[in-house]
Amino acid sequence: MLDVREERGSLLARAGHETIRIEAWGPGAIRVRTTLGNEIVESPASALLEPPPSEVAVEIVDGTARLRNGDLVAELADIAVAAGEAFPPRIRFLRPDGDVLLSEAVPHFSSPAQRRYVPAAGDGFRCEVIFEPHDAERIYGLGQHQHGLLDQKGAVIDLVQRNTEVSIPFALSSRGYGLLWNMPGVGRVEFGANQTRWVADSAQQIDYWVTAARTPADIVRSYVRATGLPPRMPKWGAGFWQCKLRYRTQEELLEVAREYKRRGLPLSVIVIDYFHWSMQGDWRFDPSEWPDPQAMVDELRELGIELMVSIWPTVNPKSRNYDEMERRGFLIDSTRGLPLHLTFWDKGDDVGHTFVRYYDATNPHARRFLWDQVGEGYGRYGIRAFWLDACEPEMRPEDPGRNLLYLGKGDAVQSVYPREHVRGFAEGLRASGEDPLLLCRSAWAGSQRYGAAVWSGDIASTFEALAKQIPAGLNIAISGIPWWTTDIGGFHGGDPRTDYFRELIVRWFQFAVFCPIFRLHGIREPGELRGAVQTGAANEAWSFGDEAYRIISELLALRERLRPYVMAQMDTAARSGTPPLRALFLEFQDDPETWTISDEFLFGPDILVAPVTTYGARERRVYLPGGASWLDGWSGDPIERSGWINAPAPLDRIPVYLRQGGTLGSLAR
Repeated sequence: MLDVREERGSLLARAGHETIRIEAWGPGAIRVRTTLGNEIVESPASALLEPPPSEVAVEIVDGTARLRNGDLVAELADIAVAAGEAFPPRIRFLRPDGDVLLSEAVPHFSSPAQRRYVPAAGDGFRCEVIFEPHDAERIYGLGQHQHGLLDQKGAVIDLVQRNTEVSIPFALSSRGYGLLWNMPGVGRVEFGANQTRWVADSAQQIDYWVTAARTPADIVRSYVRATGLPPRMPKWGAGFWQCKLRYRTQEELLEVAREYKRRGLPLSVIVIDYFHWSMQGDWRFDPSEWPDPQAMVDELRELGIELMVSIWPTVNPKSRNYDEMERRGFLIDSTRGLPLHLTFWDKGDDVGHTFVRYYDATNPHARRFLWDQVGEGYGRYGIRAFWLDACEPEMRPEDPGRNLLYLGKGDAVQSVYPREHVRGFAEGLRASGEDPLLLCRSAWAGSQRYGAAVWSGDIASTFEALAKQIPAGLNIAISGIPWWTTDIGGFHGGDPRTDYFRELIVRWFQFAVFCPIFRLHGIREPGELRGAVQTGAANEAWSFGDEAYRIISELLALRERLRPYVMAQMDTAARSGTPPLRALFLEFQDDPETWTISDEFLFGPDILVAPVTTYGARERRVYLPGGASWLDGWSGDPIERSGWINAPAPLDRIPVYLRQGGTLGSLAR
């Protein structure tokens, strides 16, 4: 008979050496924690906020216990004994009518249990939970990945942060539930045909959270409320951002800003990339290249342009702050070998590369120390927009088990690093009265509540890479991140002298104008592409030939006209958690076709976008969901039918459609 009792509206059970706690955690949501220890604990790395009170119903009858919270029921019951083997009780999630949404698997009679604890190095465990599969199930979310999949059923996803790979362990199921694997370490998830397996390489306990709702949009909103709503986006964030790798001097950057204004082109943000500093870990301008930051900021503000500055979390042993940070325990340490995390270029070194260390973003004192340095180096000039690059953290070789952080060993906590890094900046900005908008290369569950604007990292300048960004952006939006973008044109490998790249940059601009953040970046060929002096070829709106410039200029003007609509979508995200970038099924869940389409998206409720991702294509197939009437976005003419259509796509235009009766009648001037 199951040893279970009610404790303050929760279920608490003992099964052999295992302790199980099941409790309501927000409307229509339930949290499960299990451990081989005697006590369930709250991890400081948890993504979940303290929930509001819930009205729950608990029932314990004949060895089966159920906890109901809104439309979700968790059931804890003994598994029948087979061949003399007794297994721990199984957890299932059901609707109140008994429809099973998600169920832990029944193990083979001679296999380990469905919740597994394998001793790992130190005092932790390699923890697994195995769930039953469903053939028709579709899986979305899980952060941002470059595999090109929207539906990730059948995929194996590493739960680890890498450049271009953002691990947010939240999965939305077409069966009507969402699951957050609330484990901040390294692991993986396998959505196999015979089982679904979630794995944490090192942990003290299993911790996951399940929510259920009648629509996928409500599931996303429930998850975002549980992990934190984003702030309101500052108005300057909705316009066009100019960036390249890299502007080398103050005068070079100012001349680009002035040229935008001379040409009458809108520009909201201009970005200073890395190596503007004197050395990694100094967090201040190199005065030989940036002699008067205050004058620079003042001139840009007069032009209506916000200045964003790149901040890296790396510290050169020769930098002015290294000794103090090491002495105070503010740097990530190592359990074996030297604590050297990355070999990279830097200023002030005669050799080409130097070893650098990462500061420990999981340490609140280290976060405060870094913010104080940033305030002295940049904030005193009125700079309030920061680009938090390389914040996975990007360590080579990838060996999280050797890293020692304030919150624990890297294999147990390291995935939370980007969230804690952005947290330090957000708390500093809020203390000074500013709303945070922080460009980040990585994120974890809950990063959105600190104003993280994620971009897709150092992707290639190819049409194949462009195609992969559409499902990548849709899945990270489902994962709670409303502010997302890419490097327009891709990051590396683009040569503006070629017809291929000139067409690519046009098609990428046409996609990006309908993204939450509209940002040009990349290192272009030819140019100095290596070392601290690297700059690459020109990467401004006028850098890609006359035809491309004409089209890009029109797109910049279009984004300006769309800014009220963009800000309205950002306000919706801040109020409810509904992302601006939406897979079709978030609005049209009753249309089965919408669950399969990965190369179209909705920008807010009223704009349907069908990017062109094939070189030389001048038409493409487009699906218009039923349940709405559509207008051609460029002419305003009604489209007579829904379903699949062949749409023209000349170089200066991609297929875009507006919901009839929505807030927009035409995209034309």
